[in-house]
Amino acid sequence: MHITVTPIFAALLGLIFFFLSLRTSLVRRRAKVSLGDGGNTELQMAIRAHGNFIEYVPISLLLMAFLEMRTVSIYVIIVLGVMLVAGRCCHAIGISRANASFRLRQIGAVLSLLVLLIASLWLLYSYLI
Repeated sequence: MHITVTPIFAALLGLIFFFLSLRTSLVRRRAKVSLGDGGNTELQMAIRAHGNFIEYVPISLLLMAFLEMRTVSIYVIIVLGVMLVAGRCCHAIGISRANASFRLRQIGAVLSLLVLLIASLWLLYSYLI
């Protein structure tokens, strides 16, 4: 019942979260807005990229860790982790820039939701069999 793969993805996602947090802080400072978004579009995008990340990543990592504890194949965990990292990167880029591809945001959202769905169903299945 060792968790060996999920922490690697947690670390990678932690670094992405760090950069999203830093970006939000820098944009907030440049816009001179201490609370809220002050109507600043760039700050709104940074806040949403940061917020959306934290809305999806913790539960996804938790599900992955639980699957790993259930001794699901390490390759399943790797695929889910790669999908999550790729999805969160695509989404962050797609939502963070006014001229960014809306397609990236869609791809990121779909990948992130697929991780949630697959991991949740797989975990339920592992307890029902």
